[in-house]
Amino acid sequence: MSDLRQFLHDHAAMVWDIASPVSARYELTALQHELDSQRRYPILRAAQISNLAGAPSAIPVVTNLTASRELTAKALGIPDHRQTARWFATRTRAGIAPEVLRSDEAPVQQIIQRGDAASLFELPVLTQHEHEPGPYLTAAHATTYDPDTGIDNTAIQRCWVQEPRRMTYFPYPASHNARNVRKFHARGEPAPVAFWIGHHPAVLLGTQAKLKYPESHWQAAGGVLGRPLRVVPSVLHGDKVMVPADAEIVIEGFVPPGVLTTDGPFGEYTGYLGGAVQAPVFEVGCITRRRDALYHDYASGLTDMLVPDNMAMEGKVYELVKAVAPSLENVYVPTEGRRFHAYLQLRNPARGEARDALLAALAYRRLKTVIVVDEDVDIFNTDAMLWAVATRVQWSRDSIVVSGLSGSALDPSLPEGVSVTDKMGIDATIPAPARAGLPKEYPLVATVPPEAAQRARQLLGAAENPHWPRV
Repeated sequence: MSDLRQFLHDHAAMVWDIASPVSARYELTALQHELDSQRRYPILRAAQISNLAGAPSAIPVVTNLTASRELTAKALGIPDHRQTARWFATRTRAGIAPEVLRSDEAPVQQIIQRGDAASLFELPVLTQHEHEPGPYLTAAHATTYDPDTGIDNTAIQRCWVQEPRRMTYFPYPASHNARNVRKFHARGEPAPVAFWIGHHPAVLLGTQAKLKYPESHWQAAGGVLGRPLRVVPSVLHGDKVMVPADAEIVIEGFVPPGVLTTDGPFGEYTGYLGGAVQAPVFEVGCITRRRDALYHDYASGLTDMLVPDNMAMEGKVYELVKAVAPSLENVYVPTEGRRFHAYLQLRNPARGEARDALLAALAYRRLKTVIVVDEDVDIFNTDAMLWAVATRVQWSRDSIVVSGLSGSALDPSLPEGVSVTDKMGIDATIPAPARAGLPKEYPLVATVPPEAAQRARQLLGAAENPHWPRV
């Protein structure tokens, strides 16, 4: 079975069980900030933590689950984290239909609490950063459906827990979930939503696949998982809103029409606090969970949240670019660029193909800067990328700036309320030869013979001093 606890069992050596009491207010997030600064990415599990009622929580917190790109790739069954783009694009498109279970077969419905018994205050929800108004669900996957077609959609969207049965719900205005909620409200009806928390990383990534509207995430999740995702009808919404049967916690309820409240500021993936916004309200009607549930939290703005969504972006960008640039080899969305940068690697592109690739990638809403290089440049190596830009680019010849494209309203460089942006593409490929079959007209890279490199490795292996400085 593929669920959160199985993943933790399989990677027990990567789990840090925090023995000391830790506060849900800032302290656990502060630990992640410190680990991030050291580029250390253990999975964190905190059992000695309080819930929102101020009592010791019966539900431990698990976080930093996807902070390591290498470990996250292995969770998908990919031995090399550099090969996620093509794999992800192929698996999400193939898809596998979900398997529907009965309620008595679903671990996530072992405990069912309705009405006043369904209290958010029993959960150890974290307050992550200074100036945030309170505790937020950060790893809650909101599942809605399109009332016209009945097709579901799932996305991670933030919720500020305000009362035992009330929280804000901020679906990004351009998101498919927001579109579904607006459709219900246009009919004067409350929008049914279920938030599910905690699952195997393969499911978390599969449900972040970038799909057309409307299109179910359950099939995409099955494709990434490699087997049918087990789902179960929600308690309040029945089979109109299915939820993963092997999740840890599900919060069910409605978003009433015409009710907005202030939400934020909140620490976004940009690393900045996003401004306060007007957001819908979610009214809790039911909470279901496992008997020994775990509460999953994402560290917003840190690698823990960036890695999985960036991998999903790589799959989508690969799909977009490959359609116009057959020479595309790989895509990388580095966490250093948050979700605004992408690197493309081409193998022997035809004349004009690098520009085609740049424009296709820049059409993706989140991306703001895209750099394309040849196959000899390691796109996962920042030094190599800077070397290519420094030695292969003339700005007047090799840069493209396009204005008026759709971007992210969370981009702090844009004025508030603006989501139209300027984007830049940088062609750091070596120009193609004048005629096919001729070598590229560019200086040779300075190298040493393979046998000399092998001898150097042998010498280092024999003489390496543990006290030598490491970078």
